[in-house]
Amino acid sequence: MRLLSITVSLALLAACNQQTTTEAPAPVSEAQPEAETLSVELMQATETGPGASVGTVQIRGGGEGAVFDLNLTGLPPGTHGFHVHANADCGPAPESGRITPAGAAGGHWDPGNTGRHAGPTGDGHLGDLPRIEVGQDGRAMLSVTAPRIDDITQLRGHALMIHSGGDNYSDEPAPLGGGGDRIACGVID
Repeated sequence: MRLLSITVSLALLAACNQQTTTEAPAPVSEAQPEAETLSVELMQATETGPGASVGTVQIRGGGEGAVFDLNLTGLPPGTHGFHVHANADCGPAPESGRITPAGAAGGHWDPGNTGRHAGPTGDGHLGDLPRIEVGQDGRAMLSVTAPRIDDITQLRGHALMIHSGGDNYSDEPAPLGGGGDRIACGVID
């Protein structure tokens, strides 16, 4: 009997000394959704339609607005107007009796119907983007930010355009900032 009580005591003691561990389930790793990026190939704007590729523009959301990362070559050196245009079409279109390269893209994107050209920080066309600078080698490898565009998905269904010449973000002394011809265009989809 004593042997039985010692055995039972030892069994109870062993049971009391065992630590009860409950293994926590492994944390569920939820994959963070990747931030959306839109990729646009820009093509030369010609009277017969889109020409050769001049490179790409990656558009991503940023804390200060939409960021446009340009990787372009084969452009004329200097300052150029850069805009989002209303239509997702880079084809030529007749205008004032002549064919306008990338004319099918329509005018600057203006969802608020402001009818004003006021630059990327102004209260005019939402499609007014910062000017870009092309080096003497014809390359534009830079990033510009459009502070008023906070949701890049709203850019889908429009065109991205580069104009010859600069842009003063005013309709004076010339309409649409005095920018020149449409020289490169890409559809944002």
